[in-house]
Amino acid sequence: MTNALRRTPLYARHVELGARMVPFAGWEMPVYYVGISEEHRAVRARAGVFDVSHMGQLEVTGDGSKAYLQRVLSNDVDRLRAGQAQYTLLTNEQGGIVDDLIVYRIGSANWLLVVNASRVDEDLAHLRGYLPASGVELVDRSAEHGMVALQGPVALEILEGLWDRKNPPLDGLREFEVMDGSIGGIKCRIARTGYTGEPGVELIPSWDDTEPLFDKLLSRREHGVVPCGLGARDTLRLEVCYPLHGNDITPETNAIEAGLGWVCALDKDFVGADVLRRVKAEGPRRRLVALRMLDRAIPRAGHGLLHEGDTVGVVTSGTLSPSLDRGIGLGYLRADLAAPGSVVQVDVRGRARDAEVAQKPLYRKEA
Repeated sequence: MTNALRRTPLYARHVELGARMVPFAGWEMPVYYVGISEEHRAVRARAGVFDVSHMGQLEVTGDGSKAYLQRVLSNDVDRLRAGQAQYTLLTNEQGGIVDDLIVYRIGSANWLLVVNASRVDEDLAHLRGYLPASGVELVDRSAEHGMVALQGPVALEILEGLWDRKNPPLDGLREFEVMDGSIGGIKCRIARTGYTGEPGVELIPSWDDTEPLFDKLLSRREHGVVPCGLGARDTLRLEVCYPLHGNDITPETNAIEAGLGWVCALDKDFVGADVLRRVKAEGPRRRLVALRMLDRAIPRAGHGLLHEGDTVGVVTSGTLSPSLDRGIGLGYLRADLAAPGSVVQVDVRGRARDAEVAQKPLYRKEA
């Protein structure tokens, strides 16, 4: 007997708006409303609103919280002041990526970890394994809050129209900063973060306030904002080469081969740091690369990467890029072939199709 899928506070609104609902990480989520490509292009040109209430929200508090997070997270949280955020990793003893996440420093001893929906239970178990006997409290707040992402070149302009006067000025909120405020009278946490490569915010209201907040954002449709599903979220993140846990990074992949050494403070001791220092010194045997198809074909996760007839890697994510109108992907490739400009073949249903290793990100906004 299978477990019933969970529903976000926006489920009824998704159905009302005609979204196609699909299972994702134990949740029933919208994959698209009118179409993935249309929603993707709307975010690149104007703005889109995404329901990301399925993401996990873990609170860490206590006098020992900073030292604890320094131990379990790969990045250096000591660099954060209250009101700042940071992309980081949870790593295991082998240097593998338990999860990638954003840590928000809310106060001197108050932190929020926003983690992948598919990894909440695993993250909690991992984090609890390193909890000290006292001085730190770890609480799962996921069921208490929703989360909505407003992303796109006019996202901040749209938000300005709903900005409550009692808030600090919006133009003072920089990228990877967070504040508590209100949007159209609805209290929420406002973070200048996202997963699309576009300007925008992620808004964290209470569970019950998520639907009215979503509606307020969509009330600005005359400014070009549209509801978007997980399909566009995936194509958008892939164009800018943001990894997806479970595809491009896993507990069996390490930060160095995944190109995430930049979020690892290897001069401090965190879980798995000794392994990662060794991998960096020796050089990884494979690297996660960006792939741009030269032939008209679409790479998909699991497709083999070939060179001179030999299998030299595997595609981990792939799609037809709505912005570039060609197949793109991410994949692990033998390190000696991983330099941009290298040409390899993708095994697309038994046919070898040419692709080149490209500079990241694959998509860049024209000036």
